[in-house]
Amino acid sequence: MTSKSGDGDTSGPGEQSVDEQAEFSALLEDSAEDLYEHAPCGYLSTLLDGTIVKINRTLLEWLGCDNADLVGRKTFSDLLTVGGQLYHETHFAPMLRLRGEISGIALELKAADGSRLPVLVTAAVKTGGDGHPLLIRATVFDARDRRAYESELLRARQQAEREREELRRLNATLQQTLLPPTLISVPGLHVAAHYHIASTDKVGGDFYDLFPLAAGAWGLFLGDVCGKGAAAAAVTSLARYSLRAAAVYDPDPVAVLSNLNTVLTHEYGGDDPRFCTVVFGLLSPDAARGGFHITLASGGHPPALLMRADGGVDYLPTPGGQLIGVLPDAHIATTTIRLDPGDTLLLYTDGLTEAHTGRNSDDRYGDEALLDFAQALAPTTASGVIDAIRELLDTFGTGVDDDTAVLAIGVPQPAGEDQD
Repeated sequence: MTSKSGDGDTSGPGEQSVDEQAEFSALLEDSAEDLYEHAPCGYLSTLLDGTIVKINRTLLEWLGCDNADLVGRKTFSDLLTVGGQLYHETHFAPMLRLRGEISGIALELKAADGSRLPVLVTAAVKTGGDGHPLLIRATVFDARDRRAYESELLRARQQAEREREELRRLNATLQQTLLPPTLISVPGLHVAAHYHIASTDKVGGDFYDLFPLAAGAWGLFLGDVCGKGAAAAAVTSLARYSLRAAAVYDPDPVAVLSNLNTVLTHEYGGDDPRFCTVVFGLLSPDAARGGFHITLASGGHPPALLMRADGGVDYLPTPGGQLIGVLPDAHIATTTIRLDPGDTLLLYTDGLTEAHTGRNSDDRYGDEALLDFAQALAPTTASGVIDAIRELLDTFGTGVDDDTAVLAIGVPQPAGEDQD
């Protein structure tokens, strides 16, 4: 059964009428030419010498020109900027002759109004049946959106680099405020220190200081706050000033670290605890025999390294010392020694012993290697051991992934006595 339309046409469901088929056929017949003229890209055909012989309406509109202005009168090179013309002659045309095709070349066209149009050009040589080249066909893509995107991407990258550099400067400035500008001079004692920054992007948490106390005594400390960045810097600042203030009130090393432990557990005892390892020393000169007495108190810190004038080297163990800022009543271990002329004491943070020495992530420098290193140096001076460690850290390169602070104190030999 068929249905009858108003104009006498008959068709079943889903079938095209005669008029619809005719209209569709007309679209097909027109589509090839229309697609060429009004394609979303430019089309261009030239003779082998570059003379334009055909150009589509899209490209003419981009250029603001008429067909008669270009066909038979201009070459493809004439449409380019000066820089583009030079590139065309030295690269584009030679490569096209050599390869027979070229793809995605970035150029700039000159519009009739003087503006520039960034484009990407793909071209191929059309050959005849005998293989001889006849003409050149080119497809031109509008790259204005891409150019804008690349410019914005470049701008954003440059801005990010500026911000990164500013962050580095701020981090460096902040780091400097957390360290003493210069170490004080202690009569009868040589002092040297070094701070090795592992990354300029984040502030580390290592700190040290040496300062005078009453009655001819001096206090010193060296520590390492857990973590990096602004949060670690805040704890570093708090720890540094708490240690100095506590030492003025009561210079006993155990009392000083106990005070810091109370401050940290009170300030950071919630869901985001902050803690550190730290060693504090109380120095007092021995007027009768020369040299210095020193009492060290350690809260979970790596043991100090003592290098004697006779070449003997050993760690000063402080077993059982607990991290500062974790428990309300942290156990603090102590040891007391005497520094004689020619002796040097080295304090350091674990960035030194945990530095990577190989491709394997488990290859760490370690305590034994540091002990061997010190034995090869002893006897030495405070500046001598610090200079040697600076050179050692440089040999690790990027293997030092944590900031490292080192502080050395040494009693010089009497005048006229040289160290071996």
